[in-house]
Amino acid sequence: MVKAKKQYGFSPDYAVSPGETLKETVEFKGMTQKELSKRTGLTVQSINRIYNGDQPINYETANKLELVTGVPARFWNNLESKYREQLETVKELKRLNADIGWLESIPVSELTKRGLIQKSDKKTLQLRETLKFFGVSSVSSWEEIWVEPKVATRRSQCFESRPGHAATWIRIGEILAMDIECRSFDKTLFKQALQNIRSLTLKSPREFIPQMIQICAQAGVAISLVPEMPKVPWSGATKWLTPKKAMIIINLRGKSEDKFWFSFFHEAGHVINDNKKSLYINDHSDDPVEKRADEFAANILFPDGCRDQIPSLTTKVQIKKFAKKLNLSPGIVAGQYQFLTGNWSWYKDLIKKFVWENNILKQKEPLS
Repeated sequence: MVKAKKQYGFSPDYAVSPGETLKETVEFKGMTQKELSKRTGLTVQSINRIYNGDQPINYETANKLELVTGVPARFWNNLESKYREQLETVKELKRLNADIGWLESIPVSELTKRGLIQKSDKKTLQLRETLKFFGVSSVSSWEEIWVEPKVATRRSQCFESRPGHAATWIRIGEILAMDIECRSFDKTLFKQALQNIRSLTLKSPREFIPQMIQICAQAGVAISLVPEMPKVPWSGATKWLTPKKAMIIINLRGKSEDKFWFSFFHEAGHVINDNKKSLYINDHSDDPVEKRADEFAANILFPDGCRDQIPSLTTKVQIKKFAKKLNLSPGIVAGQYQFLTGNWSWYKDLIKKFVWENNILKQKEPLS
């Protein structure tokens, strides 16, 4: 999991012009403003503007001031640079103060809890840290990226009602995915990769996760495993980071192996079949595109229409035998049986549970 870098102190909310220092220096030397003008070749009006901070001390002026005052040019250059930097900091502080209310829409406590941003008692610092997490310079920029319809044409009701929480979960996935080196996306390779990944359902998370990530990366798809975000009822999402790199985000909504794997293959369906401009969210909507992704996942896990046979499996032995024939984990077949029949209490002990431990996906053995 990405960790927040150490934050730095903020400067005061005021800036002192280097002209103040110049004025003090000139007065200390007993020199008048008119004399300084004659010695430097600068007009009296220019010196007045420098005194007031309205005109910068450029390199040429700094060299002249060194010759006249004996104070090195680098001193005046550094003073000017710091002054201009501080002016921008003061402007930023005013802007941040005006946008502090936006923080209430972002799960800041969750971000600090996960170590993704530094916690600060100063609202302006907290706002700055949060904007940095999202990779934007202002709240208006954030809204343009995460709220405007042109960014994500297929979004859930959650995104509309709680865009801050929703965007935070997606952003965590982006940050993780950016660190995964991928080859350029190849649809044929990714289809082949899905068949290889299908057999990984028989392994534990400790074994299948690194293999899954590597196999997908070779086909141009980055896999981000991101723990659930409060108030974000999704099990997965798909987004293209670049035209040549797709991202699939998966969590443990439901905490069972069958839901985890079905969600993964559902998102893979978006990568294979849908356009690269939309953000796809697996929130069990009635959207035809989401239904098609469900069908894609079902056909990967249960090819050739064999899924129709599952409701007729009435014993654990039959479930296990059917799963072995398909080279699948019995828990996935058991989960589909529950879904297709509505008998949610049947075969529960066959379904492996996944849990998060320090942001790492692990397996919790079912009770027998």
